[in-house]
Amino acid sequence: MTSSSKFAWIAIAMFFALFSLKHCQAYYDLTPNYYDYACPQALSTIRTVIRDAIAKERRMAASLIRLHFHDFVQGCDGSVLLKDTPWFTGEQTALPNNNSIRGMEIIDAAKRAVEAVCPGVVSCADILSLAARDSSEYVDGPTWTVKLGRRDSTTASRDLAEADLPIAFENLDVLIGKFAKKGLDAKEMVVLSGAHTIGQAQCVTFRNRIYNETNIDPGFAIHRRRGCPSDNAGIGNLAPLDPVTQNTFDNKYYKNLMHKRGLLHSDQVLFNGGETDGIVAAYSRDSSAFYADFAAAMVKMGNINPLTGSSGQIRKICSAIN
Repeated sequence: MTSSSKFAWIAIAMFFALFSLKHCQAYYDLTPNYYDYACPQALSTIRTVIRDAIAKERRMAASLIRLHFHDFVQGCDGSVLLKDTPWFTGEQTALPNNNSIRGMEIIDAAKRAVEAVCPGVVSCADILSLAARDSSEYVDGPTWTVKLGRRDSTTASRDLAEADLPIAFENLDVLIGKFAKKGLDAKEMVVLSGAHTIGQAQCVTFRNRIYNETNIDPGFAIHRRRGCPSDNAGIGNLAPLDPVTQNTFDNKYYKNLMHKRGLLHSDQVLFNGGETDGIVAAYSRDSSAFYADFAAAMVKMGNINPLTGSSGQIRKICSAIN
């Protein structure tokens, strides 16, 4: 074989290697149709469990959306659901999560239900993503097509959760930086924060704001102080993030911010003379834009560093590795 023939064969081999690599990667991309043949009942089974849970406790919609948010520490891989083991300390006791995240038992119930029809097929990470979408839809919020095919992590990191998850006391620059680390820009951070149009917060997370901050409506502060004493009493007392329509997904969250009625410090900094003021104002005027952008940001967030292909596993129980 001549040297020119050898080079030609090498070039052909490299082409097919690159072609195969590209198409193997495409094979592992997330897709809305992932379970169409492997478990066609998956989405309806999960949806039934989620809707039943919210019907019993409407606040659960906010809790399940937040649980999905707090799963982006390592990527959307179900790591937030793992309990501590002798080998790692999980994320549930990290400061942003401890005695705060809830709804894990609903994900467990959805997992049991889908295991009954399709054992070993549907990941806990995908159930979390679907639960967030179904929760939003149930409380009159936007809906979106969830891309599926995630696999579950075999580890979790409390340290990473404490470093990466936003908390209620942080300033705008810190919040923007944390979201940017995950590939989400300032506008996406503001629109995802709009999930605070539903749900409640504990007194400990807003007590300093209602007693010590000045960029707050005085009447709103006085009203919130009634259920949140300045001492350590009542730190677990709850208040709605949106006092107007706390159980309905709408754009009143942004209207509240413009009137200095954001419950959390991390809410009000979005409208406090900074670079995100215009985004808040726009969403306060246009609920359709808020819905559309929220749906798009949820899809993007759900696609952060998923485990696919042979990575990770399909857990049998969402709180523990196999």
